[in-house]
Amino acid sequence: MDTHLHHEKHFQASDLVRDVVIGMADGLTVPFALAAGISGAAVPVSTIITAGFAEIAAGAIAMGLGGYLAARSESDHYAAELQREESEILEKPDAEAAEVAEVFEAYGLKQEHYAGVIAGLRQRPAAWRDFMMRFELGLERPDPRRAQRSAITIGASYVVGGTIPMAPYIFLHSVNLALPWSAGVTLAALGIFGYVKARFTGARPIVSALQTMAIGGAAAAAAFALARAIS
Repeated sequence: MDTHLHHEKHFQASDLVRDVVIGMADGLTVPFALAAGISGAAVPVSTIITAGFAEIAAGAIAMGLGGYLAARSESDHYAAELQREESEILEKPDAEAAEVAEVFEAYGLKQEHYAGVIAGLRQRPAAWRDFMMRFELGLERPDPRRAQRSAITIGASYVVGGTIPMAPYIFLHSVNLALPWSAGVTLAALGIFGYVKARFTGARPIVSALQTMAIGGAAAAAAFALARAIS
């Protein structure tokens, strides 16, 4: 008989990937559209660089702060629900036991199957509380460092993504030369980003790459056309 333990491999970095996706997606698209739009207004390349990196700084801060507040809200919501469950277990144990029964009955189990589990949970209030948080409310205990990591990851990803469409303007010193290069490298980056994102999320990589490129290209084209029409 095989005595080796079976270990299933599951992806454990979903929060990190989500933050990178949020930061990179906006970082690639927004500065790209801004630079293309300003290019359509026939301004000096120095103006495009200044405006582009000002937007990257502002966008990274705003996106990072948004990620921080979202994670803090998630943590505060969990803490409030945890306190509520603890109070209900102490004050209304029979009602909470009935809710445990409902959870098991939703899986087709009968009282004789779960009665012992309920009896065991009554002896362990902390385990009972955690059971209710997970299976009644569908909440997982958040990482206490999640908010800071989310802010840093989203902000840094935005800066990295935003630097890509701006790089040609820095090195080529000409709007006419930099714009097509910026479009090319950014669309390529969007395609790679969409492909890699799909590999992590389980979507179809080629479709994801094409969709990401189409969205970024459409945003830049609209900004360019609007700026050209106004100027």
